[in-house]
Amino acid sequence: MESNKNSTGLKVALGIALVLFVATGIYTSKLYNEKKETETQLLQEKEMVMNDLSNMAKQYDIVIGDNTIANEKLVEAKGRIQGLIDSLKVSETNVQSLYRYKSKYTALQKEMNVLLTENDRLKIENELLATSLDSTKIRLEERTMFTDSLMVQNTALAEVVSNAAVLGAVSLKGYGVIERNSGKLIPTESARRADKIRVCFTVPKNTLVQGGDQELYIQLIDPKNNTMGANEQIEFGEKVLNYSLVSKFNYENSSLNICEFVSPNGDNKFEKGRYMVNVFNQKDLVATSEFILD
Repeated sequence: MESNKNSTGLKVALGIALVLFVATGIYTSKLYNEKKETETQLLQEKEMVMNDLSNMAKQYDIVIGDNTIANEKLVEAKGRIQGLIDSLKVSETNVQSLYRYKSKYTALQKEMNVLLTENDRLKIENELLATSLDSTKIRLEERTMFTDSLMVQNTALAEVVSNAAVLGAVSLKGYGVIERNSGKLIPTESARRADKIRVCFTVPKNTLVQGGDQELYIQLIDPKNNTMGANEQIEFGEKVLNYSLVSKFNYENSSLNICEFVSPNGDNKFEKGRYMVNVFNQKDLVATSEFILD
């Protein structure tokens, strides 16, 4: 009887042990499978981050390639992305490491959005400036038939500014004015009544130019092809510029309206006919206009 009880107890113990063994095996297998799934998922996420960084680097390559002058901020940002890609390739594949790289990617994405927006703005400003310079060049070519001597001068000055980091002038206009004793100015097209010629233009905003004291040279040519005003000369390398006056101003990186005056030489009145006014940034012509006094 006692022997049967012992045998039964042994069988129960073996049964329990077998169940525990099987359960342990199943649990171990489950843990292994979960680990493999986690590793596979982490590798996939790591590959996704790698692809996102590579696509971001390609975007920088495209933008940098479109710029004739390399933007240092874009180049530096591209370098940081490449460094992160190289680091990610050799990093450990775990949750903490992957989270850190995702955070860095998010920060780089925000930086890229800011840099690309700034780059687009600068590109538009440069295109507008190039259009203005092209228009100036066309007007110069049209006036080469004005007189033989003026043709020689304009040919020497036909090389227009190609570097965007220079101050220009737009909305250039010249006209005669009558000056009252009160100081009031009355526009006039009459050569006989005009006391002075007023030259007005706008210096457009250019973020590439450093603020501070600046100057542009104004050249006013009368109907007899004489340079009015001071009629002084200045040399820029092999080029000599005859100018009527120097417009000096303080540039604060914002659009600036400027007006200057030119008086007739001596006690003479102004000649009737076509007048030409040019604005130069050193040797380069940046704006030109014509008007007539009857």
